[in-house]
Amino acid sequence: MGSDFVQEPEADYERWVREALDSLPADLRDSISNVAILVEAEPPPGQRLLGLYQGIPLTRRGSGYSGAMPDKITIFSGPLERLYGSSVEQLHAAVKHVVLHEIAHHFGISDERLIEIDRY
Repeated sequence: MGSDFVQEPEADYERWVREALDSLPADLRDSISNVAILVEAEPPPGQRLLGLYQGIPLTRRGSGYSGAMPDKITIFSGPLERLYGSSVEQLHAAVKHVVLHEIAHHFGISDERLIEIDRY
């Protein structure tokens, strides 16, 4: 009651993450390797994040890369809802944007390069 935010069930975030991945061209989607995507409520204290990529980008994996723990992409529902939760459509679009942004980091694309190509 009284909330201006759309409270989306976890299942919607999971579906939206899957839809974002499915929107990638098949060759890129098939290149995603050893990465887990999670949805958590909030980023670590003191960090203003919508998403976070943690791992070794594909561009830095060498012949010695094996047996590594999966990379991790975390989508933070709390900040997304606070920023975009007044509209389900805006929230859905924001989740897709954040997922694709973090996937870009998995492919070794930096924030600077994403800004350069107007995809930040």
